Amino acid sequence: MKKLILAGLIAVSSITMTGSVLAGDAVAGKAKSAACGGCHGFDGNSLIPTYPKLAGQNEAYITKQVKDFKADTTRKNEIMKGMVAALSDADAADIGAYFQAQSLKEAATFDESKIAAGREIYKGGNLQTGIPACQACHGPKGSGAAGIGYPQLGGQYVDYTLAQLKAFKSGSRTNDDKKLMRSIVEKMSDEDMAAVANYIASLK
Repeated sequence: MKKLILAGLIAVSSITMTGSVLAGDAVAGKAKSAACGGCHGFDGNSLIPTYPKLAGQNEAYITKQVKDFKADTTRKNEIMKGMVAALSDADAADIGAYFQAQSLKEAATFDESKIAAGREIYKGGNLQTGIPACQACHGPKGSGAAGIGYPQLGGQYVDYTLAQLKAFKSGSRTNDDKKLMRSIVEKMSDEDMAAVANYIASLK
């Protein structure tokens, strides 16, 4: 287990994030994020399980996703493509800063029967299949790593998290740095992904 956690930490340290340090304006971001509210909630607390909660999500991650949706190459979504088309990099940073300043209010529901298996993978990985511990990048509580743009996961909807894991596995989503997520999920079974998604939903 320790080896898998260490391997995950080494993977994190080997990834270099490009671009300048973000300094979005949360006040300006509140107004700019108004159009996001219909799906994600005006304070980032989405009420729809297929739309991710953005409250508390780090600015760097949100900014990158906006850019990727806008480029429409490594992350494709027709709804998001239209929503971000007119946003500048500064707009994206401001929106990211606003949502980062918000707090998750509603706990996601999850399947209690999957929590034990999910916790085992999230905390310690799987030595037999070579899956590293998720917490190496996303933290023990799923709070992510804001400095390098790794997303907050804790409390996210099961439906959304599972959809993203499957998208990385199928290759329909390819905006992970150095194929890090794709190299992990290719080793995960459907049961593994469901267990991890449910455990993530339980994190607070």
